[in-house]
Amino acid sequence: MLDQVKYIVAVASGKGGVGKSTTAVNLALSLQAAGKKVGLLDADIYGPSIAMMLGVPDGTRPKAADEKHFAPIEAHGLKTMSMAYLVTEKTPMAWRGPMAAGALQQLLGQTMWGELDILVVDMPPGTGDIQLTLAQKAQVNGAVIVTTPQDIALLDAKKGIEMFIKVKIPVLGIVENMAMHICSECGHEEAIFGDGGGANVAEQYETHLLGSLPLDKSIRLNGDSGLPSVAADPEGPIAGHYGQIAQSVIAGLEAAADNAGPEIVFE
Repeated sequence: MLDQVKYIVAVASGKGGVGKSTTAVNLALSLQAAGKKVGLLDADIYGPSIAMMLGVPDGTRPKAADEKHFAPIEAHGLKTMSMAYLVTEKTPMAWRGPMAAGALQQLLGQTMWGELDILVVDMPPGTGDIQLTLAQKAQVNGAVIVTTPQDIALLDAKKGIEMFIKVKIPVLGIVENMAMHICSECGHEEAIFGDGGGANVAEQYETHLLGSLPLDKSIRLNGDSGLPSVAADPEGPIAGHYGQIAQSVIAGLEAAADNAGPEIVFE
């Protein structure tokens, strides 16, 4: 049930392995730290990961809110829903596209989200059935594109941006992960995956570089341990990066809402 959800934000990437789910989880926690009521939907039907990242014990199952709806699982103050809550971690989702799209509709529409300022949706990588289903079945207010500076990742990020443009969902900006490696021994900084790629793509598509995150081992360790960086060290520099991204997302959503014209309905 989305009737009490003010904004929906899709966190997407053109390819896997760029830190999309890590960004989605820490963005949701940062939005919450900014005073927002936040939900987090794991729309990666084939490879759900937010349950592990938020430290939700394996085997946790949602309870029935009523005859037709699930009650979301609360983790670190977030209302969450994921396919991981409905299957075991060893169950492969060997489904064709329409089945996965149907599962997304159920997770989205049959969860009793209640009153939320922002629902963050962690999308699967790519530009397939799940992305199109979300665009068609929900009023998505903005998308955040996650990439790394590597050329091949940027190429796929452009495809993701083009898809959201085609379905008329505003691209709020780009988050660039693994932008800089800082040596833990000497402090030397090196852009091992390339430099300035995220900013160049943002400029090309007239959107914003929301933030650049370093290649930092603590981000991975915190996610694997079920205590994401924003929760593990809320005053630390990594949480500061995500906090700035969250403020930019809030500003982008409010600006898009102010600029929206009257809705035209064709019958």
